[in-house]
Amino acid sequence: MDGGSKDATAQILQRYAPELHFWISEKDAGQYDAINRGFTKATGDVLCWLNADDMLLPKSLFVVGEIFAQLPQVEWLSTLQPGSFDANGYLARIAHLPGFSKAAFLDGLYLPTTAKKGYWLQQESTFWRRSLWEKIGQQIPSYQLAGDFALWCKFYEHAQLYGVQYPLAGFRMIEGQRSEDITLYMQEASAALSQLRKGSRWAPAQTPAILYGSLSQIPLLKDWLRTK
Repeated sequence: MDGGSKDATAQILQRYAPELHFWISEKDAGQYDAINRGFTKATGDVLCWLNADDMLLPKSLFVVGEIFAQLPQVEWLSTLQPGSFDANGYLARIAHLPGFSKAAFLDGLYLPTTAKKGYWLQQESTFWRRSLWEKIGQQIPSYQLAGDFALWCKFYEHAQLYGVQYPLAGFRMIEGQRSEDITLYMQEASAALSQLRKGSRWAPAQTPAILYGSLSQIPLLKDWLRTK
């Protein structure tokens, strides 16, 4: 889904057209408008999206496919070892997360400005079933930057997130990219989180026992993966 770019993207897509299910290069209403329109063309039972500058890591789709095929209780998952690429596409870092918890998410532990004390749910490493997508109306909320975080809020209304001890993908760090506007992202993410909190009747007093260092009660797939 190319927004009518002025570079050689359309020519590259044309070259690979026989190997693509669908492609288009035309003006759109922004990133998430393009992604939503792309999902209307998707036919699979497991969904995700990958931005143009990010990359999957080796064997990630095999891991994701096997988990969804063998574990019907998993409605969405993300990696506990998110990767980062430099501008040249070299793998620069693998981070380590202790796990995922809806209570911690409601407490704001996964907002980007909590990096020193919290964590980050990596968009390019997150996958979900079509059945969950249908529950939320098959639409990423219409935000300029924080559509991914708003989508996690929608998913958490219906299902717990599962953590995978396998690096699935990486975010490429390029100077001048849209994600550098952290102020706008935080405004949008905070608004989405506020809606989830209201719907969940969340209050800090309801989660006094959360141990942010260990997040002990987490649905991990670590033991399952070790047997593979």
